[in-house]
Amino acid sequence: MDSQADLADILAGEPERIATGFQFTEGPVWHSDGYLLFSDIPANRIVKWTPDGKTETFREPSGNSNGLTYDRAGRLIACEHGNRRVSRTEPDGTITVLAERYNEKRLNSPNDVVVKSDGSIYFTDPPYGVSEAERELDFQGVYRIAPDGTLTLLIDDFDRPNGLAFSPDEKSLYIDDTAHRHVRAFDVLEDGTLANGRILVDMAIDAQGSPDGMKVDTAGNLYVTGAGGTWVVSPSGEHLGTIVTAELPANCAFGDSDNKTLYITARTSVYRVRLKIEGMKTF
Repeated sequence: MDSQADLADILAGEPERIATGFQFTEGPVWHSDGYLLFSDIPANRIVKWTPDGKTETFREPSGNSNGLTYDRAGRLIACEHGNRRVSRTEPDGTITVLAERYNEKRLNSPNDVVVKSDGSIYFTDPPYGVSEAERELDFQGVYRIAPDGTLTLLIDDFDRPNGLAFSPDEKSLYIDDTAHRHVRAFDVLEDGTLANGRILVDMAIDAQGSPDGMKVDTAGNLYVTGAGGTWVVSPSGEHLGTIVTAELPANCAFGDSDNKTLYITARTSVYRVRLKIEGMKTF
């Protein structure tokens, strides 16, 4: 199955473009106050979109932010692609650096991030935003920041680790491997580390795009931006169908008051599509 026509039990409408004119959109995240934030990476800013169709600059410069999310206290967590760090915005607007170095070496270029219910933060660190000469680490890691701030390397054998998301019960963590064009699943252990890595779905088909961003709905389905559009994948790894937008997607996020709208960042634009299934909430 390879089209949104196969997604009758999931889609409640057709994708529509809601904003355009950007350089490269990424990292969408919905705020419970009723607005969407997303990164425009080359423009070095975070953009705020409201349901009246208006956009405004939320933060500039943004450190060439990429992935965005919120922690359980509603604080913005950002992968600052250009600054090579993960940051948190405090209620008073000040920015706290959560991770910048591993074993005294600068991170590559933090890309995407997810927060577990216990407050721990998981992020990926491919080298997209750094030249080979500037790299200090000889691997591309997946990391965990514990609630006490301790940074732990979890996995180091990815080639362009990218989007990541937990299953609804948080017993599994899914991670995109962009270069290998597949999504891996890992068991999440009691101490927050990962085990039993395996390929959940292979996206190496004859279509433009590789796995990039990812989110999970309350039924456990994965929404993975990649080859030909946004793939909807069952918890067992079955490709249920693809949500096709006019531009190749990079990331997605659930939003609106019922969390049944999927917002998709795609190159110069942002799209949305209504769903019949509720997405997992950020906070």
